[in-house]
Amino acid sequence: MLKLNIDKVFDFVPQAEIYGMKQEMEGCNALLYNRQGRGSDFLGWVNLPSSLSAGELSAIKKAAKELQEVSEIIVVIGIGGSYLGTKAVLSALTDNFDWLKTKRKYPLILFAGQNISEDYLHELFKAVKKQDVGAIVISKSGTTTEPAIAFRLVKNAIEARYGKKKAARHIVAVTDAQKGALRTLAGQEGYQTFVIPDDVGGRFSVLTPVGLLPLAAAGIDIRELVRGAKDMEAATGPDVPFEENPAALYAAARTALYRKGKKIEILASYDPKLQYIAEWWKQLFGESEGKEGKGLFPASVTLTSDLHSMGQYIQEGERLMFETVIGVEKAKHEVTMEADEADLDGLNFLAGKRIGEINRMAELGTMLAHVDGGVPNIRIELETLDEYHIGALLYFFEKACGISGYALGINPFDQPGVEAYKKNMFALLGKPGYEKEGEEIRKRL
Repeated sequence: MLKLNIDKVFDFVPQAEIYGMKQEMEGCNALLYNRQGRGSDFLGWVNLPSSLSAGELSAIKKAAKELQEVSEIIVVIGIGGSYLGTKAVLSALTDNFDWLKTKRKYPLILFAGQNISEDYLHELFKAVKKQDVGAIVISKSGTTTEPAIAFRLVKNAIEARYGKKKAARHIVAVTDAQKGALRTLAGQEGYQTFVIPDDVGGRFSVLTPVGLLPLAAAGIDIRELVRGAKDMEAATGPDVPFEENPAALYAAARTALYRKGKKIEILASYDPKLQYIAEWWKQLFGESEGKEGKGLFPASVTLTSDLHSMGQYIQEGERLMFETVIGVEKAKHEVTMEADEADLDGLNFLAGKRIGEINRMAELGTMLAHVDGGVPNIRIELETLDEYHIGALLYFFEKACGISGYALGINPFDQPGVEAYKKNMFALLGKPGYEKEGEEIRKRL
């Protein structure tokens, strides 16, 4: 499913020290199963891949097909984990220039509710003026500000275009099983609905209908995605020895580096298709670990392009970081460098080589340069970018995040810090019940 190499950490943390963490890492992994750790009411993701039934996947595919039949464009409305998981998988598995196609087999997926940009929303509605539009709205409560704003506008636009009765065919809600504003609205309007499990937090939700429904609508093989995750679930279970458990080894390496003073983890890739995997990874680890004054700061770069911007700092800046690199062994397509008679650019030494080989040598050369410059490197290699391997990668990171969080001694599954900005924003906007706070906040501005 993937290959993990932590050899380039051993110059910074002795191999014996990392492998000496066996009991600690196995204990942290066990907490994810015996539910004796903090946040144990949000561990539904741990056995999620193996618990998804064929019937559940068929129901998701059926709903996706019904949306495909009435939509040229599907607007997926959500924020955080309700957005990034889908965006990450789509970016990894679709043509970089898919959006340019005039004839499409599957609807184009666009996103809303992940920001409150007035220009973004105006330009979104302008762009979809002449196409049939559907929507998947994802919110447990239905009152999260960013997606609630977007959905009110999208809902009104769909109803204006198709009429209230027909609009219900164009909208699917993914929400709480029984309560909340969106659940109430879906019942009133007759929207088809899917459930966000109570015990799965947003950043761990990509393998629930939150991610699977929009991905199926976009033509992604969700059965293969889940199969990859299921196999990784088995490969990282509590019965797997530490030395053979890639998630536990990754968690041990990053925990050991953190304890040695490395405070930043950079996720690097050499394929732009993985850019949003990195964005999803940043939320997963940042929101899970960044609390109680603890946690690695998750950052990301896409190389080789960022070698011409961030490369100097990584090579010679303050030595606070280590690098985790995602490599891909086999590209989907073949492009070969050609010879040129004049050779004015001096590139004939590359003639006959595949672009993928050149990129791989850039990756290996950069890794050695960074290690020599004092940046430990962890390497994760996927055989290729397809549903199976991406599903495995997602679950690998989720499991490692749970183990690492418990090793930090925090609750990896809550996010109390994100409530602070909401309180201030509501006060400034004059939301009922926040009047007093509004007066105090305005004095500080």
